[in-house]
Amino acid sequence: AVLININEAAGESAAAGIRAEGGLATFRRCDVTSAADCERTAAEIAADLGGIHILFNNAGVIRRQSVTELEERDWDLVLNVSLKGVYLLSKYVIPVMERSGGGSIINTGSGWGLKGGDRAAAYCAAKAGVVNLTRAMAIDHGPANIRVNCVSPGDTDTPLLRDEAKQLQQDEAAFLVASAGGRPLERLGTPRDIANAVLFLASDLSAWVTGSVLVVDGGGIA
Repeated sequence: AVLININEAAGESAAAGIRAEGGLATFRRCDVTSAADCERTAAEIAADLGGIHILFNNAGVIRRQSVTELEERDWDLVLNVSLKGVYLLSKYVIPVMERSGGGSIINTGSGWGLKGGDRAAAYCAAKAGVVNLTRAMAIDHGPANIRVNCVSPGDTDTPLLRDEAKQLQQDEAAFLVASAGGRPLERLGTPRDIANAVLFLASDLSAWVTGSVLVVDGGGIA
């Protein structure tokens, strides 16, 4: 696997963690909001590996503000990272996938891409865009044997969720408890919960699945 991130320390750490567990992983710095970065990264990975068969578009940021609170620069940041990044990486990876005989693209949406959420206007807009972009890409690139699906997590115990507590000026522990509340499974998601869903969509177990949205949220929007 090749991990890409704008945060070099985090990317190198994640790759090292995969290698420590016996996996194969390298890291490349890439700003997913930059067309030049995405084009260069796709070309370099294709040259190194001889092709690309799986793309997981997982970059995202959130700003917990309504439209009246939100500064234009933060709207642009959320849309550029969470939605434009999916477009740019896919733009340059899909031709490589076509030459490789096909592949699977998994985009990270959100439960808030399917329903509204409070004080998260830009994030809701971006993730709704990811959901329908996924469907459009599945239609366009299915004939090239490229499947495109979306995994839509609910609240998952990640640094992004914990940062939301800070943005809303709430106690972190209480915020996490509240985030888990009301779900039939009565807990937060874990990164492994989401990774297992992505693995399914990346693998041949989902060989006839494309254009779908897999909600992984403990029943939160059931």
